[in-house]
Amino acid sequence: MADTPHAGEAHGARLGQRLNWLRAGVLGANDGIVSVAALVVGVAGATDEIGPILTAGIAGLVGGAISMALGEYVSVSSQRDSERALIAKESRELAELPEEELEELTQLYRDRGLTDATARQVAAELTAHDALSAHLEVELGIDQDDLVNPWHAAISSAIAFTLGALLPLLAIVLPPPEWRVPVTFVAVLVALAITGTVSAHLGGSGKSRAAVRLVIGGALALIATWVVGTLLGTTVA
Repeated sequence: MADTPHAGEAHGARLGQRLNWLRAGVLGANDGIVSVAALVVGVAGATDEIGPILTAGIAGLVGGAISMALGEYVSVSSQRDSERALIAKESRELAELPEEELEELTQLYRDRGLTDATARQVAAELTAHDALSAHLEVELGIDQDDLVNPWHAAISSAIAFTLGALLPLLAIVLPPPEWRVPVTFVAVLVALAITGTVSAHLGGSGKSRAAVRLVIGGALALIATWVVGTLLGTTVA
């Protein structure tokens, strides 16, 4: 049955899920880059002392990673609960209305272009093999053996954010004071161009436009926080 629409759809769903996770990882890294960069550049605009800059950057990294992880955990937990509810509902329907469910599966294959005889044969064979899996994958696009994992999502999100946040943190800490802000600007904008291109490639959209949007947005965020930091630093001084 490897060449049936059922198998093809399952493979496509798994591939799409992997691409979605990868795209989410890229976006998480992008969030880490922009948020921590804006934070450290703002503090650098107010003071040349490395202590406050480093403290703000680390605090932003830790707080952002936890926030991202918590958000992903809650979101994916809700999705998994919904998937489990759908699986339970489909199980009840198969137990109570087996003939109706077989006809429903047959119709789904007719809608995908199979002839009536072929659709009936495919539906009957898949039902005999694993009725629940067949209905879940064809009707709902769910693989009961590969449900989303909130812990995986939370950990992946936290790691992606942390990796992204490390770039501006290192860029602001390593250079001498007079080069901190310029180096951070350049490093962040280059990184945003790369993440924008990768994200657009995974999503099948225009790479140049996505990269330009991210670069402009990141530049505006850095300029705004640097101006705020400079003004506040001048006022306090």
